[in-house]
Amino acid sequence: MMLLSVKETEKMDDIDAMFSDLLGEINTLSQSLMPSADRTEVDSALQTERTFSIGFTDLNESLKELEDHDLDALMADLSRSTTSECSLPTYQQAGSFADNEIAASALPPPSNSAESSGGLQTSEPQTKSDKIKLALEKLKEAKVRKLIVKVLMSDGSSKILMVDERQTVREVLDTLFEKTHCDCSIDWSLCETNPELQIERGFEDHEHVVEPLSSWTRLSENKMYFVSRPQKYVMFTNPQVFYMWKKKKEGSSEINEQAKQLLLQEHFGGSTLIVPDLEGTLYLKEDGKKVWKPRYFVLRASGIYYVPKGKTKSSSDLVCFVHFEKFNIYNTKHFKLKYRAPTDFCFMLKHPCIQKESDYIKFLCCDDQHTLLLWVNSIRIAKYGTTLYKNYQVAMKRAHPSASHKDRYNSQVNTQQAPPQTTNVEDYPHEAPPDFIPPAPPGHTQV
Repeated sequence: MMLLSVKETEKMDDIDAMFSDLLGEINTLSQSLMPSADRTEVDSALQTERTFSIGFTDLNESLKELEDHDLDALMADLSRSTTSECSLPTYQQAGSFADNEIAASALPPPSNSAESSGGLQTSEPQTKSDKIKLALEKLKEAKVRKLIVKVLMSDGSSKILMVDERQTVREVLDTLFEKTHCDCSIDWSLCETNPELQIERGFEDHEHVVEPLSSWTRLSENKMYFVSRPQKYVMFTNPQVFYMWKKKKEGSSEINEQAKQLLLQEHFGGSTLIVPDLEGTLYLKEDGKKVWKPRYFVLRASGIYYVPKGKTKSSSDLVCFVHFEKFNIYNTKHFKLKYRAPTDFCFMLKHPCIQKESDYIKFLCCDDQHTLLLWVNSIRIAKYGTTLYKNYQVAMKRAHPSASHKDRYNSQVNTQQAPPQTTNVEDYPHEAPPDFIPPAPPGHTQV
């Protein structure tokens, strides 16, 4: 046996000590990571539940709130999706829920055996509690983007809806019309509120409901309301306010209906949208400070631009402030108190995924309510373009089903009676606008 020298022995001792220390650190690190891993699993489970419900403490509670026919419809959809997932090849299972449904429709109908149902119960559940239990099992297996949503009413009550990723705001509004038996006015809107940021936003009718709701955080106190917003389509009911804003307010607000239609045709009826030529001084909040400084802003189709200090208002000197495709516009509440804004007529520009205070949020403040109305709705025109006008036309048909036929008849009669001529908006006599805008609901911000 070969004996080790003293130096070699000391060297081996040092290596053993280093190895022991390393093992100790690994053990300590593993123990410290255990609770964190557990929390991750819990958070993941809670986030999975949140994929199925909004506005409830847990998934079971949301299912109990569903009406019987809605619960039956949910179970039918889940059964269909589960069957399609069990039958489809792997590459099809990775697709969307809509793709699975299409592919499943081409398959032969499933048998009533336990094997074809993936081991789930084949007997029809009789009570609501049985249905809820079965729905919970199927929800865990089905890869669908469905939400059970609590929608609050202006009177304090609520309605429970089941929506999926394919449904638009317009379709949800139609469902609420049936549930509430209210009129189908164009002013009715779905509105999200964020109490932490003290903001609110009305969803546009073409948006898919699930998408903005999915950006809410798990512990969010955000809520969704079904409310009347009298200024929802003011840019179409009173287009002169936005396209004749440089003239005196008194004159621009008193044009007849024929002049309004001329403005709409000129700015929305062509191949390209004409954005209001809006510009003016707004107060900008400095990042991370409660300091507001005036800047001269200009609205363009692509975004908002500002004039740097010492520069002119020419296009070459303008600097981009925000691009609309990355930002949504929100109305604010009590920013004069919260952020020491010059007035309470403020609005916010932020990415929809930002749900808390952030340096990436832009705060702007106006001098008065009229200026706020101009900027908020002109930005909506620039951001959504002709899609916003199509939303308005669909809402009008829903509110007045027979109006479109009557308007076509009147236009044909007017065309036959009066020869075509070149006319300007200012040539029309002034008259008071029709009284078609209902009063705003008490305690709710008009947008």
